Amino acid sequence: MSTASTTDSHNHTSSGFSHFIWTYVFSKDHKIIGLQFLFSTLVWFLVGGLLALAMRWQIAWPWGEGAPFGIQGMPILGNLFFAEQGGQISPEFYTMLFTMHATVMIFFVIIPILAGAFGNYLIPLMIGADDMAFPTLNMLSYWFMWPAFIVMTAAFFVEGGGPAAGWTSYPPLSVLTEAAPGSGAGQTCWLVGVTLVGISSMMGSVNYLTTILQMRAPGMTMFRLPLTIWAMFITAILQAFALPVLTAAGVMQLTDRLIGTGFFLPDGATANNMPIATGGGQPLLWQHLFWFYSHPAVYIMILPAMGMVSDIISCFARKPVFGYKPMVYSIAGIAGLGFVVWGHHMFVSGMNPFLGMTFMVATIMIALPSAIKVFNWLGTIWSGKLLFTTPMLFALSFVSMFIIGGLSGIFMAATPVDIFIHDTYFIVAHFHYVLFAGTAMGVFASIYFWFPKMFGRMMNEGWGKVHFMLTFIFLNGTFFPMHILGVVGFPRRLADAYQYEVFHNLKPMNEFITWCAIGMVAAQAVFFANFFYSIFRGKKVGRNPWGANGLEWSAPSPPGHGNFDFQPIVYRGPYEYASPDVDADFYPQTQPPPKKDAPVDVPEAEPVASN
Repeated sequence: MSTASTTDSHNHTSSGFSHFIWTYVFSKDHKIIGLQFLFSTLVWFLVGGLLALAMRWQIAWPWGEGAPFGIQGMPILGNLFFAEQGGQISPEFYTMLFTMHATVMIFFVIIPILAGAFGNYLIPLMIGADDMAFPTLNMLSYWFMWPAFIVMTAAFFVEGGGPAAGWTSYPPLSVLTEAAPGSGAGQTCWLVGVTLVGISSMMGSVNYLTTILQMRAPGMTMFRLPLTIWAMFITAILQAFALPVLTAAGVMQLTDRLIGTGFFLPDGATANNMPIATGGGQPLLWQHLFWFYSHPAVYIMILPAMGMVSDIISCFARKPVFGYKPMVYSIAGIAGLGFVVWGHHMFVSGMNPFLGMTFMVATIMIALPSAIKVFNWLGTIWSGKLLFTTPMLFALSFVSMFIIGGLSGIFMAATPVDIFIHDTYFIVAHFHYVLFAGTAMGVFASIYFWFPKMFGRMMNEGWGKVHFMLTFIFLNGTFFPMHILGVVGFPRRLADAYQYEVFHNLKPMNEFITWCAIGMVAAQAVFFANFFYSIFRGKKVGRNPWGANGLEWSAPSPPGHGNFDFQPIVYRGPYEYASPDVDADFYPQTQPPPKKDAPVDVPEAEPVASN
């Protein structure tokens, strides 16, 4: 690998506007593409958060009843779009809100920020490569997201309203254009957008697998890879095998809608008292195909965060990861079992009890590799020299929140329990503890940790800790009471559950949850202000402000074209902290081993900045 060869491959010899376009817009540099994914997903993160607030307002004060400050209807949103109704939304629009909230957060935030942003930016740096194996394909994986962005944005404004079949898009509601408001052009936009996201992810997965297998630096064996790379590698395998199923199912549903095929429409079905012309299909077929992808997608949304959190905890505990190989095997075990548990999403569909028992046992078995990871994280923290930096606080929060989310998942794994809690707020609590309290906290930890490498500056530690404390307090205030709501049967996906008298006494709890949700979203303003201010005005740092061992910390901050100014050679694993062979408490992978009986000094890390 050489800088010269990389420069040639990226063609940065032009100047002016053309230079800017090909360097920063249609770039083939993995770092630029990673940042493009990062900034794009942060924008959609705001959109998804605002959609969540709109839902919470409706749940707490349906139709403006008892709303604070005398507000009638939906604040801002309702006044913009429903002024003629006094700002009141319809139940159909509420269905669109939760459909788009889940879609945006899953397909346009969590998956692209983990695999697209961090995968692109970190994989070559952490394995000692100058770029991805297929730079052009890498560029296309990002630009295939833009048609998805456009059609999904259009879904908010098309005639008939946005998609209203839920993020699961269950037939026949999602297949029949005349079934309900939101079943028309909005649902078509949804299907096209999700299909394009799937194509983008498949491009990325092929690229990641090839890069990790073929472009590692000399000495970088598979069991010298950081756990971040192992997690990205296994996630790419999940994407490569699971995504084609969802993509094919999406195309089948599009043909049902647009050209009259009958993959998912049964015989004898009617819509608005009108018989359906085609039939012979099976709505349950869509459920099987959807969940065959979407349960592995749960691990696509959390395995990369697990790997990154492992690296962060090891760095700030100043000790090696406890049980490195068991961690690798547990990641692989979670991914493997993830392919055979999709049926636990369908316990209430009339599944044969013996088949349901098979899925139940397989689901409960996932607790074993998950527990291994948790105990290994605790073993890494135990007796470590802990540094409570902002990344470490978010990483520790990830571990604790994942425990809560994992334990609540065991309830849904048990068929007799799931039948009673399936469509209640217990489910909402569970997956938000996994995906927000878990994955999103891991994402924040990673942004704070690798920000100096991306931009050559530190984010403000003080404001970072304020962001952590506010987010941690408000997220638990938002999501933990939902377990209680679920246990007493409060239904999800209803615009006004208080039409049933039995739920009247739960309104104060929903109001509390909504105030906490408002606080949680408001807390992200601290993060965005810190993030964008630090890009331009943050304290400048060198290559290794955290005293970490990975290859990426031997590259300049930010890395130039070609990433490294020398050929990296790897001599050891990534977690050699507190090694007896050196005087410092870290031992970079690129540091040659000491000569016999002669300890080697390594340069001290730059002190952890505290602005």
